[in-house]
Amino acid sequence: MNERIRLSPVKVVGEDGEMLGEMETAAALQLARDAGLDLVEVAPDVRPPICRIMDYGKMQFQRQKRSGGAKAHRTQLKTIRLRAKTGQHDIDVKIGRARRFLLRGDKVKFVVIFRGRENAHHDRGRDMLNDILKTIDEMIVIEQTPRMESGRMMSAIVKPRPGLKGTIKDWDPNAADDTLDESVDEPIELHVGVDD
Repeated sequence: MNERIRLSPVKVVGEDGEMLGEMETAAALQLARDAGLDLVEVAPDVRPPICRIMDYGKMQFQRQKRSGGAKAHRTQLKTIRLRAKTGQHDIDVKIGRARRFLLRGDKVKFVVIFRGRENAHHDRGRDMLNDILKTIDEMIVIEQTPRMESGRMMSAIVKPRPGLKGTIKDWDPNAADDTLDESVDEPIELHVGVDD
């Protein structure tokens, strides 16, 4: 492209597709610059090489647009970390997050981390993972049942059931509504500062 074209002479095709003929590379480059475009080598293997006067950036964009289209979702492994002493509300929040991941088509790895004295209660972590798996059982296929990975971690891996569809509301009745509540009629007055 442009100054990178080393061979001379070159056959030149105009921006409208008209064959301009064989000419020196410097002259072809000057024609392209005068038109505010680029000189692009389109057939480098023939002698003399064929170059075209075009807007290279626009051509790249068009090519990318044609080949790209809608990108397919690539499955990822999402990790959800818990502790043996995690409270029930926090577990419910993590389950809601896992449901969102599963609906997007991602795999989910639940990890319970044990520290210090918690290492004496691996059964508690296993029960927690089994309860979580029972809660989302209708959405998942279990790839790995709860098992110890290292001395301090227990994990389970699940993937979405084939053909899993719907929204988070369909699968979790307690899911927070993403829309704002417009039912409030009166503004709330806040008094901040020094008393009068």
